[in-house]
Amino acid sequence: MIGRTLIAGIGNVFLGDDGFGVAAVRALSDHRLPRGVEAVDFGVRGVHLAYQLLDGYDTLVLLDATARGGAPGTLYLIEADDDHAPGGAGPAVLDGHHMSPDTVLALLGTLCAGTGSTPPRRTLVVGCEPALIDEGIGLSGPVTAAVPQAVRLVLELLGSGAGSASGEPCGPRRDLRRTP
Repeated sequence: MIGRTLIAGIGNVFLGDDGFGVAAVRALSDHRLPRGVEAVDFGVRGVHLAYQLLDGYDTLVLLDATARGGAPGTLYLIEADDDHAPGGAGPAVLDGHHMSPDTVLALLGTLCAGTGSTPPRRTLVVGCEPALIDEGIGLSGPVTAAVPQAVRLVLELLGSGAGSASGEPCGPRRDLRRTP
């Protein structure tokens, strides 16, 4: 990836596998990241994420639990399309305690329009299929096992410049150059 990159771990650690993004970004902190890359645990602070993005990033990588119907622990690499791009959904409804990535990106579009800032040119989601999103602390076994795989995927993205993302499940061998 070229330019400034923000890797954002998001999710609620008090709702089981919803804490995947937080766990993954914490595991990523054990690795040396290239210059211009920041990895931050945002948890449920979506408003803070939107405001940090105003500092000017070329790429945003969101680490999050993502239910898409696969087996628990399945990783997905999703590139945000124009329908989900910042500003594409109209003004964001602010609820500081429950902001999905789509809401954060919509808020960013609103903030950028008001400040003259520009949103990231590229937004990727490294998502993990959750097993349980119930009250409770700790990830399920399959999601715990997916955390190191997600870290490797992010490191590959940082090193390869990764072509287009497909939104397909990422198996043991990932071809990051698949077209949607």
